[in-house]
Amino acid sequence: MDSAQLARLKAFSLILILPGLAGLIVSAMISVHYLDTMPKWPAPRELRTVPRSIDGVVIYQTAEEDRMLNLIEYSSVGVFLVGLGLGLVYLEKWGARQSELTEKDDEFTEDYG
Repeated sequence: MDSAQLARLKAFSLILILPGLAGLIVSAMISVHYLDTMPKWPAPRELRTVPRSIDGVVIYQTAEEDRMLNLIEYSSVGVFLVGLGLGLVYLEKWGARQSELTEKDDEFTEDYG
């Protein structure tokens, strides 16, 4: 794998890791907001009947709020894990390339040393 491919792999990894991490932070902020503002008991008139446990406290939200928060959480985790996987591939390829360059340098110095 040449240097340009390694650079693209590194950039693509960061392009996925950072938004994934941002999405996780946003979902945590939404959860904290829900914990402060949502009722702790079902409110059928407001359609808040879907339970969610946040830090051991059960709050009740609408089905749409539950769907949106789940979508943000799960997609953020997925994007983050794909980026993390690509980052690990990058580190493996980069390490192999560094090892290869070191071996070539050692061969060169042995010939003239």
